Amino acid sequence: MKGVFMIAKQLSVFLENKKGRFTEVAKILGEAGINMTAFTVSENSDFGILRLIVSDTEKAISVLREHSYGISVTDVVRLRCPNVSGALGKAMDRITQNGIFVEYMYAFSEGDTANVIIRPDNLEKCVEVLGE
Repeated sequence: MKGVFMIAKQLSVFLENKKGRFTEVAKILGEAGINMTAFTVSENSDFGILRLIVSDTEKAISVLREHSYGISVTDVVRLRCPNVSGALGKAMDRITQNGIFVEYMYAFSEGDTANVIIRPDNLEKCVEVLGE
């Protein structure tokens, strides 16, 4: 299996750093029939940022804003590659060799496939490089 990529919309939800905030977001999205297909949470002492890819971006934005959550939307690269040793290294080598800086990334694997969410400093160039 060769690597496949696409541009995806990522939501960043700002959360107070207190117990139950992630649970609340998960319940709100679940009750609205929205699936979280990938996510990561980062935090500092005052707040957290939940970055996620969902099944229905526009609906998620609407539902979360109705509940007074601060949200931003960012384009990211979703890379699907074989879940084998060295596959991600090859993709990252292409990105790095072309002078693209990765601001952050997160990943998950399922069976034979690895899924990587990449936030590059130059989205267009990253897409071009991965498409070669």
